[in-house]
Amino acid sequence: MTLRRFLTIIALALAWCGLWQSISFANVVGGIALGGAVTYSGLGTSGRGGIRLLPLARLFVLVTADLVASTVNVAVEIVTPQDRTEEGIIAVPVPGESRQHLLLLIVAITLTPGTAVVDADPDTGTLYLHLLHIDRSEATVEHVNRLAALACEALPLPTNGLAS
Repeated sequence: MTLRRFLTIIALALAWCGLWQSISFANVVGGIALGGAVTYSGLGTSGRGGIRLLPLARLFVLVTADLVASTVNVAVEIVTPQDRTEEGIIAVPVPGESRQHLLLLIVAITLTPGTAVVDADPDTGTLYLHLLHIDRSEATVEHVNRLAALACEALPLPTNGLAS
């Protein structure tokens, strides 16, 4: 057993206990059994699929930073006496491979105050975003591309044709 597989089993067992909201003998054993079954079944490991932890952590940090910064910006906007918002909707094309992570991108974008996905076209990979500040549209497109790239790094797709 490799260290990575061992750590994955432990992480899955801890997640299992977290889902049950209790660390008991039965939950730990059940989590280890489930984690072992998942890791030994090869689920998500064909080709280059699976989960890459460092890029996933970078994605998490980026989304968390977005959440904090946008919450502060919206709060300032609310307490400021004058309305400086200039709302608008923009279309953001998502790069090819990132289309497989469209739901993750929608959640990450909509989670942050001040920006919301109002529509998504999975056929073309286009997200339609509502922005409080339309003048930030170029920066928003760049940021969505950064999120998409991190999603692809963190959750690479299998190369054996299963994710087409």
